[in-house]
Amino acid sequence: MRALDEALAAHGLSPRGGFCFGEGEAAPAGPSGEPARSVLLVGHGGGSIWPYFTAWREARAETPDDPLDRWSREAIGGIADRFSARAVFPFEKPWLPFQQWAMRAEGLKPSPLGILMHPRFGLWHAYRGALLFDVEISIQEPAAPIHLCDLCVGKDCVNVCPAGAVTAADFDAAACAGWLLSGRGAPCRTGGCLARTACPHDAYRYGDAQAAFHMAARMRGLDAG
Repeated sequence: MRALDEALAAHGLSPRGGFCFGEGEAAPAGPSGEPARSVLLVGHGGGSIWPYFTAWREARAETPDDPLDRWSREAIGGIADRFSARAVFPFEKPWLPFQQWAMRAEGLKPSPLGILMHPRFGLWHAYRGALLFDVEISIQEPAAPIHLCDLCVGKDCVNVCPAGAVTAADFDAAACAGWLLSGRGAPCRTGGCLARTACPHDAYRYGDAQAAFHMAARMRGLDAG
């Protein structure tokens, strides 16, 4: 696994936990085409990927559509080829249960925003893909992490959201989208999601350029919809 860790780190990526599929459990196809025996999630915390992605994008004469997805395919796909795995991605159909996999692999639970709360990274992390293997790989079972939302008294993410989209029980995606598309949504469009940035666990908060990139992608998706 050390060689795999080093290959991921060369792109600012890291292993984000995994598990072996149980006997009789539905599993997507591995590299052989038969049901995979194990899965390893791949992602990042904070801005670890940003310099690598930025260098990749600047090396191209033209920026491709969905550049971060394209970069993820190239980086993780190349690693999959090296380690006899099949690369799959959360942005490709048929949709695979990445959030359920992540909760199982790292023992995480959702925050009120729907983003999984990580005990180290807070809300500032993402899963860029996963590697499926035909064999069972050795993966450490996750310890039950502290769910930081359970310890949060102020619930700033709930109180700050100007759209009223964030509650302790649910996240109203339609209300969030409507606010962003309205004239009143400018603060969120330019400074990032106010509810997310209000979370006190912000040691790994994305830099301004990375946050602006993700918000621009979100707005393009809303405009297209």
